[in-house]
Amino acid sequence: MATEKIKDLLQKQQSGQLTDEEKAILDTWYLKLSQTETAEVDKNDMTNRLDAVWAGLQVNKKSPAKIYSLWRRIAAAASILLILSAGGYLALRKLQQPVQIAQTQIQDIEPGHNQATLTLANGQKIILTKGLTGQLATQGATVIQANDNNISYNAEKKSTQISYNTLTTARGEQSPYPLVLADGTKVWLNAASSITFPTAFPGKERIVKITGEAYFEVAHNDKHPFKVESAGQVTEDIGTHFDIMAYADEPVSKVTLAEGSVKVNGRLLKPGEQTINANGLIKITQANVGFELAWKDGYFRFTGSPITSVMRELARWYNIEVVYQGEISADGYYGTISRYKNISQALHMLSYSNQVHFKMEGRRIIVTE
Repeated sequence: MATEKIKDLLQKQQSGQLTDEEKAILDTWYLKLSQTETAEVDKNDMTNRLDAVWAGLQVNKKSPAKIYSLWRRIAAAASILLILSAGGYLALRKLQQPVQIAQTQIQDIEPGHNQATLTLANGQKIILTKGLTGQLATQGATVIQANDNNISYNAEKKSTQISYNTLTTARGEQSPYPLVLADGTKVWLNAASSITFPTAFPGKERIVKITGEAYFEVAHNDKHPFKVESAGQVTEDIGTHFDIMAYADEPVSKVTLAEGSVKVNGRLLKPGEQTINANGLIKITQANVGFELAWKDGYFRFTGSPITSVMRELARWYNIEVVYQGEISADGYYGTISRYKNISQALHMLSYSNQVHFKMEGRRIIVTE
């Protein structure tokens, strides 16, 4: 039965007729197959594994590295892939029993949007959206220009006068395009984040400050080191692309290195490594870079995150309040959801783990076991 059902889903995939729920089921099957150590699978073994998935059984432990590799191969184009819990795999029988999200109001909650607010040194605020073009303002000898691809600071001549600007995203926003600093460094902001920066870099060091999460592509200059101050730590560029996550409501802050190298409080990182800072205690670990940068590509990606962590991410993007009732499972979630779906669709996929349930009351989401 299970084997025939998977064959049916594979045929529907080829014809482009899969629903989101069926995609999640098929991707769960792919996930199971990816977790073996052998390259070849015989027919009997395949059937056994299909039956295990069908019954919702945990065949073996998840490997985040393998999951990331799998997603890169089969899931890049999917709008909603899968959400499942470490405590219990998605049972395929739910194909016939779709999960319902309780709603006291019909109105759904739309995803966040591309917008940011630039605050100039004199307090003037400029709302940045796609479509802005031309000169926005001048700050001393620096001209602020906007086009469809970025907002840039262009220092027309050297100046010792320094003024500071701040780019901010609210909950439910992310920067519509990169901010290009006066030195050529590019910065993207996630939701509920900010960067404070000088309009020019006349000194020996280039220093900016962030809150929340930002991705940097630094214009490297040995003679003028670039440093980012965030949540009690200093990240120094040594020719690199990196992400800093330093939200006040998160238990840890992270620096994830995509390319080049950085120093975090003096400790050197290699590409693919990450610092985790918990109350000033920093450890270096291997990172799933694609997962850490997923927000920049339009996705939520979870690698063993408890539901409380998942909901903090959703709260920042959908600008919602989250309330927990009763004892909530601490099981970890692995999966990917498009950031451009309404929240009901995101919650629908999360509910398939059968570990938590959701009730929507306006912009309040109530989470129960």
